[in-house]
Amino acid sequence: MKRTIRTTALLMGALMGTIGLPAATAQADDPPPRVDLRVLVVSDGGPSTDAIAAELENAGTPYTEVDLEDTGRPVVDADFLADTVDGRPRAKYQAVVLPNDNPFPTGSPEMAALVAYEQTYSIPQVDAYTYARPQVGLNAAVGTGYAGSIDGVRAEVTPAGKAAAFGYLEGAVPFEDNSPTVGESYAYLSTPAAGADFVPYVQAAIPGRTTKGSLVGEYRHDGRRELVVTFVYNQHQQQYRLLARGIVEWMTGGVRLGADRNYFAVHVDDVLAADDRWDSTLNCTPGDVDCLPGEGTPNPIRMVPTDVDHATAWQNSRGLTLDFAYNASGTVDHREDNGGQDALADKLLADRDRFRWINHTYTHAFLGCVQDTGVVPWRCATNADGSTRWVGRNEIADEIATNEAWGVAAGLPLHSDELVTGEHSGLKVTPQQPVDNPNLGPALTDTGIEWLGSDNSRDPVQRRVGSATTVSRYPMNVFYNAGRAAEQVDEYNWIYTARAQGGSGICEDNPTTSTCLAAPLDPATGFTEHIVPLETRIALGHVLANDPKPHFIHQSNLAEDRIAYPVLDGVLGDYDDLFTEDTPVVNLRMKDIGVEMQRRAAWRAALDAGQVTAYRIGDSVSVHAPGGVALTATMPAGTRHGGTGFGAAYAGSVSGWAAADGQPYTLDLPTSAGEPDGTPDVAGAPTDTAPRTEVPAGVREPVPYGAER
Repeated sequence: MKRTIRTTALLMGALMGTIGLPAATAQADDPPPRVDLRVLVVSDGGPSTDAIAAELENAGTPYTEVDLEDTGRPVVDADFLADTVDGRPRAKYQAVVLPNDNPFPTGSPEMAALVAYEQTYSIPQVDAYTYARPQVGLNAAVGTGYAGSIDGVRAEVTPAGKAAAFGYLEGAVPFEDNSPTVGESYAYLSTPAAGADFVPYVQAAIPGRTTKGSLVGEYRHDGRRELVVTFVYNQHQQQYRLLARGIVEWMTGGVRLGADRNYFAVHVDDVLAADDRWDSTLNCTPGDVDCLPGEGTPNPIRMVPTDVDHATAWQNSRGLTLDFAYNASGTVDHREDNGGQDALADKLLADRDRFRWINHTYTHAFLGCVQDTGVVPWRCATNADGSTRWVGRNEIADEIATNEAWGVAAGLPLHSDELVTGEHSGLKVTPQQPVDNPNLGPALTDTGIEWLGSDNSRDPVQRRVGSATTVSRYPMNVFYNAGRAAEQVDEYNWIYTARAQGGSGICEDNPTTSTCLAAPLDPATGFTEHIVPLETRIALGHVLANDPKPHFIHQSNLAEDRIAYPVLDGVLGDYDDLFTEDTPVVNLRMKDIGVEMQRRAAWRAALDAGQVTAYRIGDSVSVHAPGGVALTATMPAGTRHGGTGFGAAYAGSVSGWAAADGQPYTLDLPTSAGEPDGTPDVAGAPTDTAPRTEVPAGVREPVPYGAER
């Protein structure tokens, strides 16, 4: 029978569903159970369950992982799943994630315990990756549907999917196709089996047929709800990143600890200064340390006033503010050399309130060891006793303070506690300088710096340096020494081709960190056809990963050919095509990014130490966290704390940080929060009729591209 024809049974079932008990067993005077806000992840070591666990980890959502390959793992039985606390039944997990619909041997008491648990407490189950067959509410894919690669397929969210948990998506779910020679996505596409209560949430056209097959859908049966996923994925693939939020939303009913937003900030370094230019004949950058002293003639790249106009117009069109990291000596020197004139600085100062500004030191000096640039690559100069010569504390402090003083006098809207040193210098840089300059920390303390930019490619973990806390920044592979697309391609070919192809061989010498191109890029088309799509995909991947870390480019990339904009437009254009207006990119300044990262680290430490407890009873959520640790949660719109609305709206929910000060923090949910959409057609005793999930004969089960199993 379909849900649409139930009347009295539907009403009673829905009422019982709001308190988490099946209609067949609930009594009017039964206390509603306590459901802990924690997810149970049962893993077989495959990439799909690992991906869901990674999403929970990154969002700060508590979960317990049971590894089926661990011989010392706990047994999943009734006591593992539930107990009684203060006379009230307690469900220890609000959702269950399995590698497939039944990863246990046929007749397993562990699967029977899970079935009974899900039925008793209305706990949803996610089948991270399974194949289509009647046991999961679908017709067999082999013969009636499709089993195979869906690389490059454009799937879509159904109206039911938007109404359920995927309403933050505009509709399209494009599957990656990054390599023509590597299979990246494998799926089973099929239609609901006759009589099955199955609703597709994400679907794609079945090759060779006029019908569409489910990739993600909800199956209701035997008093249970399953989210059935029939494509394999890893945590980095775009199609999964698009759907991860919805998968977690569905399994938690929109009530969970942790939060997930999409962030994008772009720092533009060396503003007011000029950047040295790549020389395609010398294959180095005259004026910089990759050329020998006196080799070549410097031909610097510097913005002009029309580039500022373009940046302002671009910001307005995209709704995103750029962060300008400035070096004041660039304009001071320019005025000295040009009779006091600097049209670029005049324009930037006139438009200063349109941008955010960061201290980038006065002259962009290298603030680590004293560099010996008489050799390539450079090395640290040494004292007579062989010890490293370091740039002094006073010199570092002067670079910071002088630049800040100029910015304050010019009226820049600065935050004086933010700093990015030139080339992130002063911080460790391997192989030449494997430790921080010991004078850096004291100089940061002297100048009141609290937030210090670092290079994520070499310093990815937030840490303390003197008074400052680092904020890791992603380098975009749009080169600082390129103002023209042709220069970018030429240098790219030099770095990423083998010696036999005329390249530097750097990619050959560093196979674990770099990949050689199969052939040099075409100078005319390589930028638009290879570099822009690749850098767009990488940056968008960061945006979709709930990662607040900023990206950085250089002022040279906003000048001349303005080669940064195609990448930035690619990121934001693709994003706008994929997400609804209530799910915008979050554009924070560096200080706020640092605070977000700091809060996450403290929250994760509290979770790992078992210091956080949270549960739901009816329409009330109680969170207990240690003093000094801000809590984070995602709740349905309309959730309140002490009569005040909780959090900020994002992706159809409300989420945010709250200070509990070591006291219980109570949230009052809207009465419909997490209410099941009707009840299952059949309510009965626990059953274990489904055999262990096995891949049908003749059908391969691949691991996604880039995943390890």
